This record gives sequence, structure tokens and C-alpha cells, in this order.
Amino acid sequence: MAYLKLYRDKLKHNYDYLNKIFKNREIGWGIVTKLFCGNEDFLREVINLGTDEIHDSRISNLATVKSINPDVQTVYIKPPPKDIIPDVVKYADVSFNTELSTIREISKVAQKQNVQHKVIIMIEMGDLREGVMRDDLVDFYGEIFKLPNITIVGLGTNLNCLHGIMPDADKLIQLSLYKQIIELKFNRTIPWVSGGTSVTIPLLLRGELPEGVNHFRIGETLYFGLDLFSGDVIEGMESSVMELYTQIIEINEKPMVPSGQIGQDPTGNTFEIDEDMYGKKAYRAILDVGNLDIQPEYLIPKTDDLNIVDASSDMLVVDVGENSGDLKVGDMIPFKLKYMGALGIMNSDYIDKVIE
Repeated sequence: MAYLKLYRDKLKHNYDYLNKIFKNREIGWGIVTKLFCGNEDFLREVINLGTDEIHDSRISNLATVKSINPDVQTVYIKPPPKDIIPDVVKYADVSFNTELSTIREISKVAQKQNVQHKVIIMIEMGDLREGVMRDDLVDFYGEIFKLPNITIVGLGTNLNCLHGIMPDADKLIQLSLYKQIIELKFNRTIPWVSGGTSVTIPLLLRGELPEGVNHFRIGETLYFGLDLFSGDVIEGMESSVMELYTQIIEINEKPMVPSGQIGQDPTGNTFEIDEDMYGKKAYRAILDVGNLDIQPEYLIPKTDDLNIVDASSDMLVVDVGENSGDLKVGDMIPFKLKYMGALGIMNSDYIDKVIE
């Protein structure tokens, strides 16, 4: 049976690598755990790293974090739907916000729960996902400062999350300047400029990060060690904190071209025949995962002699050439994963999750 393995030592290695970088530059940071889809065992591994701050986009996941360690600061990292605001105030110490009506409701709920809820106001900096428009920012903050039981602890932005707009020094300097404008206008102190995510780490490593940016939220680089500008693994980091192990359920030498009338497959695609492949054969292995668990484009074979052919709903077909490795039914085939692939696997109840 297929399973996803989390390597504890590799996770710890990447955490220590990043933690040293941030500490040396006096930058605060939290770990984004939405990839783990609330898996309690994996969340416990992250908390045991020593982090004091966890970020997630599902309030049920933050409730699990609080059940493991109530002292961890939890951050809800998208504007909250209004119907879950009571749980957001209960389980998230901090939330990202962009709508004044939502923050007013949070204020009311926080008064009822007799807590002080912290907010980070997200600013639109070009990627056109969530964020207050910059022209509205001063008036927006002015209204929030009037609300009881609300503490503004930062302003932030998300880049590269929707349209692929990359962070640069100019955008992050602007973000820092907005903090200064707000502080001077209202005679308040705002601790965080939360402008850093995994995609911003290359700027930090190159010494191009503006000094005002003092808070990061990190997920993908912690788990995959990637420089999201180049797509390469950052020197000194591990790229395979998680790997998918799949089991061969059939292996046979078969023609490389299908026979018969070709129509659309269940996904709506039509196979295009490469005429150069007529008459050729190769060993094909069928593995016990499929589109229900992960899209093939998110899998990275660990060996050069294996090529992914395609997948159906619950089976993946791979070409292993002449089968020089003498693979047989029952053997396990490991894959590295891309972020969205790991997310799909974590969200699948059909794939076991184990820790080594």
C-alpha cells in the first residue's frame, strides 16, 4: 500500500538552517502548516522543533495545534469567513484581515470571549489576491484603531500566490514605509512588517531584503528546501523531507502505443500517437496511486530510468524501460514531491502517513 513518509531528521535540519538565518538577522518567523491538513502526528513534529508560532489557513488545524501545545502562538492566514469568527477568536491568537466589517465582528466576538485579538492587515501589493488597496490604507487603520479588543500587530502582503508576481526590494520598501506612515499618523507602534514568505528567502540570502521587513511565514522552503526564484534546492538544505512510496501492483512488457479506436479518456483528454513508437515495447508498472491522490505532474521520479506515462483515478502507470532493476509486483517505488502534490497526498485518506 502507498504511504507518505516524513523524515524527522531532514525536517529538523531545514528548520535549524532557517532558524539560524533568521536569528542572525533578528527576524521573527512562524511555520506554515497548511500542507499537513491537520495531521496531528505531523503537526506534533513541527511543534517539537521548538517553534513558538504556527500559521494555518484552516481553523480546525489551529485548534489541533492548541490541543497539542496551548502556548504556541497561532495565526490564521486568510481573511476569516464570518460564520467561523467565534472559532477564529478562540483558536487563533492572530488573524490576517482585509475587510473592515469582518474586523468589527471579530471585535464584538473578542469582547464576548473577553480576549484581546491580534490582527495583521494585509495590503495589496500587485499580486491581486487578498489585500487592502493602498489608497485606502490610512482611513482603514483609523477605523480599526477605534475598535475594542483588537490589537494591530502588523501589516503584511502576499506575493507570488495568484499571478506569480515576485517580491522585490522596491515592493518591500513600500510595505515598510506604510508601517512608518501609519505609526506617525496615529502615534502607534506596529511590531511586524510581515513581508516574508518562502519566495522572499532568496532576497534575504542575497542581502537584498529591506531592513524594515522583520517577519516571515515559511512553509514550502522548510519542507522542500527550494529557492522559489530559480527552482533549485538551496545549498545546505534538504529537498526530500517528505517522499511518497508507491507499490507495484502489476508489471509487464507492453506495446508503447495503444491499439483500437481512440476517444476521450475520463479526464476529457485524447491520446496523441507518436508514430515513431509503433512496434516498440517497454516494461510498464502500475502503481497503487492515482489522480484521486495526486496529479502526475507533481511527482518527481528519483531515478532517470523511470518515466511517468499517465494516471487514471486510482492507478499510476510508469515506464521502466527494459526493467534493468528487475522490479516485481510488491516492490516500492519512491517519488519526491512538488508542494501541490504533497498537499493532495496529505488531503487523501487513502494514503498512510508515517514518520521516520
